[in-house]
Amino acid sequence: MAEVAFNRLTSGSLMLGTLLALLPCGLPTELSTRMGGVGLAPALAQSTVDEATTIRVYDQVSPAVVAITTSDGGGSGSIIDANGLILTNAHVVGTESVVTVQLSDGRTFEGDVVGYGESRLDLAAVRLRGNPTGLPTVTIAPLNSVRVGQSAFAIGSPFGLQGTLTVGIVSRIDTERNVIQTDAAINPGNSGGPLLNRNGEMIGVNTSIFTTGENGGNVGIGFAIPINEVQPFLASVRSGTASATVPTNRTNREPVPIALGSTVQGQLDDSSNVLPDGSLYNPYRFEGQAGQTITIDMSSQEIDPYLILIAPDRDDFSVQDDDGGGGLSSRISVQLPFTGEYIILANSLAEGELGNYQLSLSQGDGGQSGGGAASSGAEQIAGELGAGDPTLQDGSYYQEFAFTGQAGQQIRILLESSDFDTYLILIDSAGNRIAENDDASSSTTDAEIIVTLPSTGDYTVIVNSYEGGQQGRFLLTLE
Repeated sequence: MAEVAFNRLTSGSLMLGTLLALLPCGLPTELSTRMGGVGLAPALAQSTVDEATTIRVYDQVSPAVVAITTSDGGGSGSIIDANGLILTNAHVVGTESVVTVQLSDGRTFEGDVVGYGESRLDLAAVRLRGNPTGLPTVTIAPLNSVRVGQSAFAIGSPFGLQGTLTVGIVSRIDTERNVIQTDAAINPGNSGGPLLNRNGEMIGVNTSIFTTGENGGNVGIGFAIPINEVQPFLASVRSGTASATVPTNRTNREPVPIALGSTVQGQLDDSSNVLPDGSLYNPYRFEGQAGQTITIDMSSQEIDPYLILIAPDRDDFSVQDDDGGGGLSSRISVQLPFTGEYIILANSLAEGELGNYQLSLSQGDGGQSGGGAASSGAEQIAGELGAGDPTLQDGSYYQEFAFTGQAGQQIRILLESSDFDTYLILIDSAGNRIAENDDASSSTTDAEIIVTLPSTGDYTVIVNSYEGGQQGRFLLTLE
């Protein structure tokens, strides 16, 4: 069999065309039901966002989105009440007690910073001077109303361009880390602005992260602080109990080079960068080659390591891991899809964890092995399915992996797990279902697909569990 290689797709990125194409293709009733609800309905909603909806959301909300300027930068904000209370990020206002706020109609006000989020929560509130009244406001969405796949609209001032709109979807909801991931472009200057649903309601506060430094641009992975964090903060501001202490730890550390085959000792501390959930990270960079298999290991006796691998110039590549290295250690082993620069984020699972860690970057799969032996030329990925992954209607978790195949090529895909009953689906780039499998035989719950590819192009493998709520580790083999 010819050699093929997986590329892990961003969690929650199941293509809309795929979902739409699956249903009319004569799927078994069981699978149609599995793909049709929580996983499908939000995506269908996103597909119906037309030009009129986009214009309506912008016309409705943009008057209430402001540009904030400080002595060394700035960002965006949302007018929360008609008397001039502005919600933004703490890192936008920095250490300044007074900032300049420009409304969409061109009026400019001075504003006093009246509160900061606690426990490294990247929120701040500004009260406009001059006692303005009758200002337009942003409406906050109901709690627990956000779904993966729903439309997402970001309005702000990226790179100082006030009133800029970008559109995407909610790519992922990380309940463990309490952040919303979106592919709507969020760049420096969008920070502090609203992430909105199709009704023009705020579902989160955008934060520019996952860049390669202070001047870095969007890499297709934007994050927002969800409203369940925003509402308690606003309540504390209105009651006068919000923290008046300027937050520390708002640094923007540049990625440090790490050489292939090297191990570094690092520390998460008050000089580290901060994600929206309050967790700290240190960035590292390396040059990789297309087709090269690399392994990143992160271990610690003081923190619970979390690894993130991204590419600064690509919006279609992101790999994350919590405990793939055994115990609390993290491990990412992946075949790189292109030649260029990659960024490693050495992170912790929980908010504010401080401590030392060891990070290594090596070539090869790091000696990983699974429940079955892979033949020569096989590609294996060890992963974990569970909380933080998107779900289908029946509550079953799924992840996606892509590979490029040739017409007439015979491939074998094997999904093994001792923790859950596995389920495999293979689709092509047009969204056509090529094959699916629950059990390879009556004596196993491992899933297997053996198929001859009908055309040359990209294919997507959906790693799934047979029943809702099942989770655990798995080994995916492609040969």
